[in-house]
Amino acid sequence: MCGIAGTYRWPDGAAVADRLTDTLAHRGPDGAGRYGHPAGDGEVHLGHRRLAVIDLSGTGAQPMVSGGLALTYNGELYNAPELRAELAATGVRFRGTSDTEVLLEAWRRWGTGCLARLRGMFAFGVFDERTGELVLARDQLGVKPLFLLRRGAGLAFASELKALAAVAGGTLQVDPAALVASLLYSWVPDSRCAFREAEKLPPGSWLRCRPDGRVQRGRFWSLRDVAREARDSAAPDLAAAVEESTRRHLLSDVPVATFLSGGLDSSYLTALAARHRPGISAYTIGFRAEDAKFEAMPDDLRYARRVAERFGVDLHEIEIAPDVLDLLPRMTYHLDEPIGDPAAINTYLICAAAREAGVKVLLSGMGADELFAGYRKHLANLLALRYQRVPRPLRRGLSRAVDRLPVATARRGYRSVRFAKRFLSFAELPEETAFRRSYTLYDRAELLALVDPDLAPAVEDVLTEHADIYADNDLDDFVNRMCLGDARMFLPGLNLAYTDRSSMAASTEVRVPYVDVEVVRAAFAVPGDRKIAGRQGKAVLKEAAGTVLPREIVYRPKGLFSAPLRAWMSRDLAPLVREVVHDGLLVRSGFLRREALARMAAEDAAGHRDFSKQLWHVLTLEHWYRGAASGAVQGGVETRGLR
Repeated sequence: MCGIAGTYRWPDGAAVADRLTDTLAHRGPDGAGRYGHPAGDGEVHLGHRRLAVIDLSGTGAQPMVSGGLALTYNGELYNAPELRAELAATGVRFRGTSDTEVLLEAWRRWGTGCLARLRGMFAFGVFDERTGELVLARDQLGVKPLFLLRRGAGLAFASELKALAAVAGGTLQVDPAALVASLLYSWVPDSRCAFREAEKLPPGSWLRCRPDGRVQRGRFWSLRDVAREARDSAAPDLAAAVEESTRRHLLSDVPVATFLSGGLDSSYLTALAARHRPGISAYTIGFRAEDAKFEAMPDDLRYARRVAERFGVDLHEIEIAPDVLDLLPRMTYHLDEPIGDPAAINTYLICAAAREAGVKVLLSGMGADELFAGYRKHLANLLALRYQRVPRPLRRGLSRAVDRLPVATARRGYRSVRFAKRFLSFAELPEETAFRRSYTLYDRAELLALVDPDLAPAVEDVLTEHADIYADNDLDDFVNRMCLGDARMFLPGLNLAYTDRSSMAASTEVRVPYVDVEVVRAAFAVPGDRKIAGRQGKAVLKEAAGTVLPREIVYRPKGLFSAPLRAWMSRDLAPLVREVVHDGLLVRSGFLRREALARMAAEDAAGHRDFSKQLWHVLTLEHWYRGAASGAVQGGVETRGLR
């Protein structure tokens, strides 16, 4: 995994490409490369920052130039050995052992036709010196990022948005709809970008720039179509698919470790990885006792220790007691866009510890919950259908009783009360609205009350987008409709995004074996009643994992890869919350309403409602917004309602 950047027919393209590449130095501390060539009446310039993982020699350096093609590539191809053998059989002679060279030769032979053959995570730019064309491409599920900026006939691209903003000279303006979406979800959907001019290349697609100024777009893979086709397929051998993917993801010329929370997903991957890499290292996190008690969190650490002992894993434990006031602005910078999930901090701390120990590559269980219906929201939405059959007077009485209960006292939190209040906030809504409300931070009325009244059209636009994406499927299975919505929005917009940024901030590569095209295909061939059976989410994955893991791990209470927000809010972050609520830039600019924020903070402090996630995200959004307004790192911003 690396950092890629470049310009095509861009004014002062060489200097701009250098600045883009330099901004990405943390993504690739092992080397840097530049390439330039005429392109029509302009030039193309490609840059690369290398994190050496496969073929550590100079033959793996980038940009890679051979036979009139130049490639800058970020990612890993897990079927590179098969592609190499197929190409070698046609007479291709390889200089080294990198998957970069395999990709370049695959492009030479098949062009865009090679994309559907690739199994891995990737984002790349390839330039053809003969035609003067530049093509950009991004992997099927959006594991790897690729940001674009187009001005006139010119184009600039980079692995991170901050690089594009840095070369835009403070001229980029915030997209208010993207920030509204960020408030709703706590992240910016992959279909949007925090700055108006910039965009993200969609997953499973490519873009071709021609020297005459024409731009062509194409799609080589569609998750919607894959889900539809898989629905009519025979039931897969899921255990075999997950094990094969895990084995492929261990391909590396440097040590590989795993994330090990002690939950099902990471424990299953770690056990499978230990089969192929005996003595593999794993990294886990724990919370200070007082924080865990306040949050009423399950003790994940003891489960991680049991898995490590059973499978001979070298376990490294990290206590989450960071200086959040120091980490908050640093993580906001690295996350590129306002992302309010504190799991980004956990990921960064684990990756930083692994990197310090000499580990460059880690496997993560990311994606299993989305594909196999493992989140509480999935079960809760099924239960809501049954709840709607309860007589209305009983529902009203229950709602009033739960509303009077506190979610926390000064000494501890009550998760069951928080879950009950959350459930009742959406249990009587229609399907799409209920699903959205089950994982978003606000309902429509709350969001409208929080933001500038002039942003009401943006609120409606964001809500309509969710409804359209959720409805855009051919599935008659409610559980799989939820999984498809998650895989199209939740995965690329949040989990894969923060995993990439947080890990690369620590100069490490995180691989996600569950987010593999063949595992995804297998996941959507499983009917919903095998994903949620009774009150068990991920039932089919648990069945597969049960052949490897002990029952106490497979069926343990679900933990959370999160952080003790309520504890932080009551201590470390309390002064900052007060400052942002009463005199933050978001409030002074008019984007957020002071009264609504103050009411939220007061109810949270009193323990009547749990707004810790919302307030944490407001803090991240405030820090991001300050950077945008200053123009120092992320470009300029229009204030007063962002009009």
